[in-house]
Amino acid sequence: MSRIRKSVEAMQGYVPGEQPKDPEILKLNTNENPYPPSPKVAEALVGASERFRLYPDPVCMKLREAIAELHGVTVDQVIAGNGSDETLALCTRAFVENNGSIGWLEPSYSLYPILSDIADVETRPVPLTPDFKWAVPDEFESDLFFLTNPNAPTGMMVEKGTLLAFCQRFPGVVVIDEAYADFAPDNCMDLVDQVDNLIVMRTFSKSYGLAGLRVGYAVGAPKLIEAMYKIKDSYNLNLLTQLAAEAAIRDDAYKRATADKIMATRERTAAALRERGWHLEDSHTNFLWAKPPAPATAAQVFAALRKQKIVVRYFPAPATSAFIRITIGTDAQMDRFLAALT
Repeated sequence: MSRIRKSVEAMQGYVPGEQPKDPEILKLNTNENPYPPSPKVAEALVGASERFRLYPDPVCMKLREAIAELHGVTVDQVIAGNGSDETLALCTRAFVENNGSIGWLEPSYSLYPILSDIADVETRPVPLTPDFKWAVPDEFESDLFFLTNPNAPTGMMVEKGTLLAFCQRFPGVVVIDEAYADFAPDNCMDLVDQVDNLIVMRTFSKSYGLAGLRVGYAVGAPKLIEAMYKIKDSYNLNLLTQLAAEAAIRDDAYKRATADKIMATRERTAAALRERGWHLEDSHTNFLWAKPPAPATAAQVFAALRKQKIVVRYFPAPATSAFIRITIGTDAQMDRFLAALT
């Protein structure tokens, strides 16, 4: 007799992007920041070992105060998590009934269906149009709806007014995952005070360059945040992560300068690809969603780059198989990528 939950035994686990061990490989597959975090992060960690014998702050108060100050919200509207993945999981546990349902756009972040399978609830994916645009029916309902904006892997945005209207008519909780907001011209953070069923999430893994520390946060109505706090792990963020994240978020000028460099490189790389006949939608992220010119296929380009020790991301599903996703690195790294295509 199996001792594993039937839903867990039947499901497929989440498959993260490849983490190559060869130091010569140029890694353009997981949307990491090519630049180091703010120097203030290292400064904040000096002498921290003296506090290792103590538990960290279970509610991450100093970090939440810094987040609240940045976004002009109150501390009770903020929860910090072990990466955005923890806060996403908390939402499935806090806002979805046992016989409920979870919706999301497709294609999008591949963790969403995994979280739904773990919760063993009805899954209600909503396909994007063939050109990856918003197409959620007016009558759509679920307990929870996940939305990455700008979207991954496509890099495209849904207009804020469309999302506000969706929140206003949607009966459940809407989660807008803004992992790439710092590379976009607009965001939805100001909507959390306009509707009471919205949570906006951010991560320190992209623009702040702290992917290795696993820290993210969510902002929403105090009642929603309180529900998430009831079920989070007691000490979900360790001491070093809290110190580093607070230092990073208080150095907004450094983050902004880094994001500006990445966006400039993104536009330069996009222009170079278009000159070579590639098809690209405008990106509002730190990556490009790109279709190679015929007769080359995305699968062929992915394999050819791999032979030259350059790793990008390829999604073989029918809706995405014509494209590769290219993380934006430094100018020198993108020059190497473009030379490899030649």
